[in-house]
Amino acid sequence: MTATVIDGKAFAALVREKVAGHVARLKDEHGITPGLAVVLVGEDPASQVYVRSKGKQTVEVGMNSYEHKLDADTSEADLLALIDQLNKDPAVHGILVQLPLPKHLDEDLVINSIDPAKDVDGFHISNVGLLGTGQKSMVPCTPLGCLMMLRDHHGSLSGMDAVVIGRSNIVGKPMAQLLLGDSCTVTIAHSRTKDLAEVVRRADIVVAAVGRPEMVPGDWIKPGATVIDVGINRIDKPEGGTRLVGDCHYDSCAAVAGAITPVPGGVGPMTIACLLANTVTAACRANSLTEPEGLTA
Repeated sequence: MTATVIDGKAFAALVREKVAGHVARLKDEHGITPGLAVVLVGEDPASQVYVRSKGKQTVEVGMNSYEHKLDADTSEADLLALIDQLNKDPAVHGILVQLPLPKHLDEDLVINSIDPAKDVDGFHISNVGLLGTGQKSMVPCTPLGCLMMLRDHHGSLSGMDAVVIGRSNIVGKPMAQLLLGDSCTVTIAHSRTKDLAEVVRRADIVVAAVGRPEMVPGDWIKPGATVIDVGINRIDKPEGGTRLVGDCHYDSCAAVAGAITPVPGGVGPMTIACLLANTVTAACRANSLTEPEGLTA
């Protein structure tokens, strides 16, 4: 068996196309231009690249992009004051504070100071609670992207056995909630799970999000299962230099699975696409308009 490759790059392009269509309609029919504000504190190189990419894609789909770059020694009071200003700005529909923050800043305090309706990362405690109780919320971008790809590949997920490897607040826990919402039977596994290989082997859907390079080998995968690899790990190449790999050993898993996301080019591109989708959703909710179909959980 050779797995079908779920092309996240191509799927993300389709999502952005849908977002651009909704943005155009909001402008033409209601005079509303969705706006996304991204706050970057400090000069972490990876964060800088990510923020640039977000800003570029925001503008490409027709939305307004507001970038706020603050010094690494910015005080907590000044950062909270900026967030308060963005909360009150009607032109800003989505607010994202790029993580990680410098160590002197309390990430939980900062995240929970964002208006939950503008929390397009879906990290605010109110959104976590709403998602956990099956209510309308802003959904974290990476799990939302995984869910979109699974729905596109399978149609209905009802009754499928899903294993999420990893219990982070950013991916593992919200991913499990989304799969439960689509009527999967869900197991959250992690580094201390007994007989982890056996737990994974029974799954129709495996979502690997542990941050350990190539931890999941092909012999853990049930024949025909769908593997969503969230991991992005940089490892050394024998001949020198580095390469990106996922949390799954791609070649051995692809030989057994029915479908698999590659790394790179799988889940990664969907994260920013879903950030744009969440911003459009937030703009529609703020104006009591119908939410965009196919772009929410």
